Amino acid sequence: MYLNCHTYHSLRYGTFSVQSLVQSAVEAGAQVLCLTDINTMTAIYEFLKTCKDAGIKPVVGMEFRDEGKLLYIALAKSERALSEINQLLTSHNCDNVPLPRHHPEFKQSFTIYPLENSPVNLLDHEYIGIRPDQVNLLFQKQWRQLIHKMVILQSVTIKNEQEYELHKVLRAIDLNTLITLLKPDQHCRADEIMLHQEKLLYYFERYPEIVSNTRMILGQCSFDYDFSYPRNKKHYTRDKQNDIKLLTSLAYAGLTARYGDHHVAARKRVEKELKVIDQLSFSGYFLITWDIVRYSNSMGFMHIGRGSGANSIIAYCLGITDICPLELDLYFERFLNLNRKTPPDFDLDWSWQDRDVILQYIFDRYGKDYVAFCGTNVEFKYRSILREVGKVFGLPKEELDALTTQSMDLHDDNSVVRQVHQYGTMLDQFPNQRSMHSCGILISEEPISNYTALIMPPKGFPIVQFDMHTAEEIGFEKFDILSQRGIGSINDAVKLIRRNKGIQVDIRNTSLSKNEKQCNEFLSIGKTIGCFYIESPAMRGLLRRLKCDNYKVLVAASSIIRPGVAQSGMMKEYIFRHNNPNQFEYFHPVFEQQLGETYGIMVYQEDVIKIALHYGGLPATDGDVLRRAMSGKGRSLAALQKVKDHFFESCKRLGHPEALSAEVYRQIESFAGYSFCKAHSASYAVESYQSLYLKVHYPLEFMVAVINNQGGFYRTEVYIHEARMSGANILNPCVNMSEYQTTLYGKDVYLGFMHLQSIEKAVAELIVEDRVIRGAYKSLEDFIKRIPIGIAGIEILIFIDAFRFTGKQKNELLIEARMLLNDFKPEKRMEALFDEPVKEYQLPVLKRDLFEDAFDEIELLGFPVSVSPFDLLVSRYRGSVMAKDLVKHHKKQIKMLAYLISRKHVPTKRGTMFFGTWIDAEGNYFDTAHFPDCLEKYPFKGGGCYLLLGTVEVDFHFPTITIMKMAKMPFIPDPRYYHDEDKRYIAHERIKEDVSMTQRQPYPQEHEIGLPRLKMK
Repeated sequence: MYLNCHTYHSLRYGTFSVQSLVQSAVEAGAQVLCLTDINTMTAIYEFLKTCKDAGIKPVVGMEFRDEGKLLYIALAKSERALSEINQLLTSHNCDNVPLPRHHPEFKQSFTIYPLENSPVNLLDHEYIGIRPDQVNLLFQKQWRQLIHKMVILQSVTIKNEQEYELHKVLRAIDLNTLITLLKPDQHCRADEIMLHQEKLLYYFERYPEIVSNTRMILGQCSFDYDFSYPRNKKHYTRDKQNDIKLLTSLAYAGLTARYGDHHVAARKRVEKELKVIDQLSFSGYFLITWDIVRYSNSMGFMHIGRGSGANSIIAYCLGITDICPLELDLYFERFLNLNRKTPPDFDLDWSWQDRDVILQYIFDRYGKDYVAFCGTNVEFKYRSILREVGKVFGLPKEELDALTTQSMDLHDDNSVVRQVHQYGTMLDQFPNQRSMHSCGILISEEPISNYTALIMPPKGFPIVQFDMHTAEEIGFEKFDILSQRGIGSINDAVKLIRRNKGIQVDIRNTSLSKNEKQCNEFLSIGKTIGCFYIESPAMRGLLRRLKCDNYKVLVAASSIIRPGVAQSGMMKEYIFRHNNPNQFEYFHPVFEQQLGETYGIMVYQEDVIKIALHYGGLPATDGDVLRRAMSGKGRSLAALQKVKDHFFESCKRLGHPEALSAEVYRQIESFAGYSFCKAHSASYAVESYQSLYLKVHYPLEFMVAVINNQGGFYRTEVYIHEARMSGANILNPCVNMSEYQTTLYGKDVYLGFMHLQSIEKAVAELIVEDRVIRGAYKSLEDFIKRIPIGIAGIEILIFIDAFRFTGKQKNELLIEARMLLNDFKPEKRMEALFDEPVKEYQLPVLKRDLFEDAFDEIELLGFPVSVSPFDLLVSRYRGSVMAKDLVKHHKKQIKMLAYLISRKHVPTKRGTMFFGTWIDAEGNYFDTAHFPDCLEKYPFKGGGCYLLLGTVEVDFHFPTITIMKMAKMPFIPDPRYYHDEDKRYIAHERIKEDVSMTQRQPYPQEHEIGLPRLKMK
């Protein structure tokens, strides 16, 4: 009897979850239930499973609305009917086709109109829905004659009175209005609840025909779905036989190219993998991935194939990945095995500059009806929703700020604030809006509208209405087409090297960088700023602690830095065992047999599975549950609990000590969702080496490329500093030398106009274009004649010294600019037949302070260029110890003066602590630790230079200073405002540090972990 039910996937409208809707239907005595969310079928697959579990027959459809007005409800007679419903909405969303007000062209669906929008004539499959409160209208002649075409329409949107108010909060958020200003037609009716079926039928007891029509529709509609087989595009060629034939040919050609003709182990591995791929009918998936990579190569793009796909030698031979699985003993079964029913998952990275070209190729090559981005549901988050809810209750900005930043105990105890918190809590985890998955592409065998409607975001690529978890459940394995700035930096550096030095670096040849002596030297001392994945303070510290000087150790380091390994104490233990290989015992012989390469420590996802199978005696199916949990795909806590129960039962049966089994499972559990597979770590390590090779041998080109790709872990200032430390001469933007991006001429690095945020990109690009066409600018007057720019833009360029080629001081140029623009007419900006002589103005001699330029730079760039930050200090003191000597001062108290680069927030049980990264007056980096009690007395006070007092702790070759006291050191007043006391310290506030916040539970302390170093009895 419930033909129109909404969940909270009717965004900012419904209040039911799928589970609570079905449970309410059970309580109401329903045998059949219809899900008709507004303009979406997001939840239909979850709804199907939930209904089956509850013993209810599911029916699905969609409620069509246009600009908030209910047009009609479509109910699918079967799963085949989904296509026509989805296609109607897709055309509206993607092609701006107006939704028909009446008579949508449905052949396999029922259409139900609300009484207010019923057409004059009804088609055979069309009906009018009557609400219980509209029954009295049926006495009227105009409606009485249509009773034979009527059905019960008891819409279900809310559960109770409290959820009715929540619904109105949602509607006010959606309409960006106060809740008190909502109009009745902007929210649902208070009676849109799940009435008990007997009560609902009571309203229509005088109209048995309406009841029978409703039952007839429910009887003719059904929804089922086969979740057991893949829905991805099956074949690259016309059929399975031709797919495996082509794949085999490509694999053996790649085998020869990668290994030569006589590598027995590689050939056997290829034969084995081809057999499994053919048995699972996944040849097409490999070939589609190869096709995308082939197109990329034809365009000259660089890509990185990573993730578990690198376990496959076929992927290596096809050029999908650059990881040799034999070198690292990567086993294929981690990626693909005969028990797996879904296609494998390839992760492919491109430069952020090239990714859209690749995406366009995929959509063009495989057809817009068959390709779409995976969706994602962006949920309401508690802190941000407090602001949203507060707005609809009319709270002013000051109170909204307090709501989201202060503890509830500090808020006014009034009814409005209590309501805001109440509804904010209720909305936590509700879907708020649909968005595009960052990288997941679906390529379907059948038109995607068979499964979902599509939406078209501003980006221009269509999106399905469900997320990656639903996609996987219904048989889609996504192609992950990612972008990263690290590849952009490598690409651009190679181009710069070719242009500046005439050298073509074959950076795709991974043997060039992996075994290079100087790269390994840089790696072992953490000299890796700018390099992909290995530049963060934590990673540089780890590299130094490990004295990492080879590929295999870097592969391990890439994984042990992950939270799962770190929080379990295994990272710390790995560091100890790596440095002291003779001072530990293996937990158990299995750990030595399976994890000898990593000193008996679980480092990769594969290690967890090995221990679960070989120590715990678990079956392969439980290993797959663990794999999915570690990769973030497994969402079933019940399944994990079963694995845990099986583990302890099996360990007891095998006679393992109970304490050891508990410790082993503690380590296993810590990996869930926070670890890498070995192939993924290896992929990262290869890219790290590629960027490190460029940094070592071509440091200026590499750092300029990093700057132009807008960096990585740090802000631009740090990469500019690194370029300077590598021998670059850093120069401010110049209208005759700079381009939009930063440029390199020999050792001269000219900052690009992109760093001047107040200059429009179009104007900056025109400055370069006009200079290329008509030659260098001869003077300020010549520039003004050629470039359409106002006085504000001119002043920015003058202040950053972009007209220094004129030989005139900034003060003179500012006066000259105003004089020129006062009587300048835009029509004069036409190219003259003959160059007119430049007007010379006689101006008074104006003196500038030495540091005025530095403060101009701070104001416009956020950091000084012409001087070091240390030059701006009032004090001449530079500290008693320099960073390069810290390892000699273990356990000693030292005093240093340093410039703050970054700080990372770390939650502890005693409160917040921070790790700081700094440079000293010589430009070298060092790190500090700030514990809660110290921070309370000596907090960070923004970017700048600090005097530090602390004790040096050298932990396996890596020094850290535990801070006892610190004080921010004053910079000189801004000399540009010598006579204006209020402005003398404003520019100082522009100097910032990088701050990274960690929103996680505190890691346990070492004494709480108790990870054993010796064999447990």
